[in-house]
Amino acid sequence: MQKKTRFATLALSLLLGSSAALADLKVGVTMSSFDDNYLTYVREYMTKKAKTDGVQLQFEDARNDVVKQLSQVQSFISQKVDAVIVNPVDTAATRTLTEAATKAGVPIVYINRRPDDPKLPAGVVAVTSDDKEAGRLQAQYVADKLGGKGQVAILLGDLANNSTHNRTAGVKEVLAKYPDIKIVEEQTAAWQRDKSMDLTSNWLLAGKELNAIFANNDEMAIGAAMALRQAGKKDVLVTGVDGTPDGLAAIKRGLVTVSVFQDAKGQAEGALDAALKMINKTPGEQNVLIPFRLITPENVAEFQAMTK
Repeated sequence: MQKKTRFATLALSLLLGSSAALADLKVGVTMSSFDDNYLTYVREYMTKKAKTDGVQLQFEDARNDVVKQLSQVQSFISQKVDAVIVNPVDTAATRTLTEAATKAGVPIVYINRRPDDPKLPAGVVAVTSDDKEAGRLQAQYVADKLGGKGQVAILLGDLANNSTHNRTAGVKEVLAKYPDIKIVEEQTAAWQRDKSMDLTSNWLLAGKELNAIFANNDEMAIGAAMALRQAGKKDVLVTGVDGTPDGLAAIKRGLVTVSVFQDAKGQAEGALDAALKMINKTPGEQNVLIPFRLITPENVAEFQAMTK
């Protein structure tokens, strides 16, 4: 009986010890900007998963400052976190972040925006989506709706972000097959709704005739659609990317035409899973791709149910 008691006590202590070890895991997360609407959902989903997994997260806002983000990563390392997750401010300036983490032996996961480096070193994982595919889905939908003819504009995100360039490249790749669809305007609104609204209003005041507007994200799509509504232009197709709750609501009420679903939950959970695998030295993919899907008025309810 005494042996059984000792065995039960030992088993319980091992169980509690393993749980405590899991709860002691700490991951530092630096986001390019807390003002980004899509990234807000990424943070929320990551927080939920961390609570389920018993992981402590420390979030920091880089405020779109490359130097500040490097300082945050260095601070995480000095605090001896078990891993670092980075949503990079500038995808062309991630090498110093990677070098700081790998030199210290700290796993680093890039989320949502992949570094521009073609090959990532060991100890580094990227959890992203194929931004060119988002642009292709937008453009093919519009090309079909316009019958291959019309004038269009493109609202660009942050020019330092490879998502901006890749989504735009995807749009242009498809439009190259339709010579009668002309791109007459292409300017940045830096992911912002208000800037997009002002820019679209300026185009309309300048007499630009538009049949469609491609926005690199939902916030800019909503801003463009609001400007069009104010000007009485109800027949212009407006497309976004992300499938945020605001974007989905805009499609539901007919303000925005379509969007492309970028899975915030999939990216958030995928990034934390990748960090935990590296911490535990478990094999995993180095480039994790979360697929995009087209959101239309016909299937928007399905996506709204997914994001609740």
